[in-house]
Amino acid sequence: MKELILKAGREKSLLRRHPWVFSGAVHDVRGNPAAGDTVHVRAKDGRFLGHAAYSPQSQIVARAWSFREEESIDAAFFARRIRAAIAARADIGGTDALRLIHGESDGLPGLIVDRYGAVLVVQCLATGAETWRDTIVDALVAETGVANIYERSDADVRALEGLETRVGVLRGEVSGTSLVMHENGLAFHVDVHTGHKTGFYLDQRDNRALVRELSAQREVLNCFCYSGGMSVAALAGGAQRVLSIDSSGPALRLGEENARLNNLDPAKTEWLEADVFAALRQLRDQARAFDFIILDPPKFAPTVQFVEKAARAYKDINLLAFKLLRPGGLLMTFSCSGGVSADLFQKIVAGAALDAGADAHILRRLGPGSDHPVAINFPEGDYLKGMLIRKIEI
Repeated sequence: MKELILKAGREKSLLRRHPWVFSGAVHDVRGNPAAGDTVHVRAKDGRFLGHAAYSPQSQIVARAWSFREEESIDAAFFARRIRAAIAARADIGGTDALRLIHGESDGLPGLIVDRYGAVLVVQCLATGAETWRDTIVDALVAETGVANIYERSDADVRALEGLETRVGVLRGEVSGTSLVMHENGLAFHVDVHTGHKTGFYLDQRDNRALVRELSAQREVLNCFCYSGGMSVAALAGGAQRVLSIDSSGPALRLGEENARLNNLDPAKTEWLEADVFAALRQLRDQARAFDFIILDPPKFAPTVQFVEKAARAYKDINLLAFKLLRPGGLLMTFSCSGGVSADLFQKIVAGAALDAGADAHILRRLGPGSDHPVAINFPEGDYLKGMLIRKIEI
């Protein structure tokens, strides 16, 4: 039998059904498990704690599949978990693109599956998901009826698991050109081959709808705009003008295509290829002002080791945003850094407002849609946090 025996007292997190076992918690490894093998995790006194995928090269040495001793980790197990995840999203309407599997929060650690119409995009981010990849794909085809599956197992975290990058078609056919997805009456090109994440920021669906609701007659600045999802939403909502900034030329061109795809007025759009930090300073020096500013930067702090550096970056862009924002204007600001908590993010933005000489109210706290659930026993899944803020005059 392949087993991990934990050190005395280190079983508490698993008893609370947190799915990760860190290498420092392990007392003994028995049965010579290989990477990706299913192991029984036991307390020092022999109590069963869970079935888990073994990952000897990672600091997270095991990720729990199940906490029920009687459950077998086999093809039927993955079919059940995938079926349950899909059923949990059955009431999500208005779109043909959504996240079907959200890793640990759906009881499938290290597995991400996004649907874009007739294509599924799969990411295997941990050794367990990698080992069961073919079984998982079989279950996805059976449970969704989707025959076209593309793999985007190219995230940096795979290196921590000792896994190489792998990208390509797994099943069926996936065109080399961009797909088109639909969301709340809008259409977007999706580059599943080389785009960010699996091709689009599906986690921002609800926030794009909010941008559309709030943009009428406003001059909007969208920073780190990627392929222009927020920009299209603002224009569709009646924005007077939208300036979209990103450092990627191909992303901006895709954004322009998205605006054309939705028949939006090109005279109201400006697409600027630039470093956002430098561009914000230039806009400040030009005494520009906006009614609505959106900050959705990349992950500045992938782990807690980067938090101090990330905090400076978040403060910098938010300070500049407050300076560029007209009184009464709105700031929608986000952090997708797992190492930055919601409380810390609020403190950073509050410090930015103070240094900018601005007073502000939080109107709403923001996060991902319901297809990106956060398991109550897995707070690490709460990666996207945001605030809708109004700059006020006192």
